[in-house]
Amino acid sequence: MTERIVVGAALMDGERLLAARRSAPEELAGRWELPGGKVEPGETPEAALVRELREELGVDAEVIERVPGAWPLKSPYVLHVWTARLLPGTGEPRPIEDHDALRWLGPGELWDVDWLDQDVAAVREVAARLRP
Repeated sequence: MTERIVVGAALMDGERLLAARRSAPEELAGRWELPGGKVEPGETPEAALVRELREELGVDAEVIERVPGAWPLKSPYVLHVWTARLLPGTGEPRPIEDHDALRWLGPGELWDVDWLDQDVAAVREVAARLRP
């Protein structure tokens, strides 16, 4: 089976990282993740990330760079993460789809939330880019 990419956004605001709490599906509800979603056929991962942030959080963002690594999800999906930043004038992110809360986490707060298992390794990679 061909691997399918799920994109995650390490959405940064200075030294803070945005975490999103899942509201669905039921087995993931209440846990935190990097926002994002599936890449659609014919779509680049970067374009998918911009689309997903607009759909899920109501913001426009600029994709910066790929975070090293790929993390397996439920087959055939694999998580790839990019750093991103909000575009000026886009406003504050808000939970629109699949999330019920958002939280900006500073370097000393990254582990204050219950991350989804598959996001933990990606968050560790992102954490290495933050300065406490």
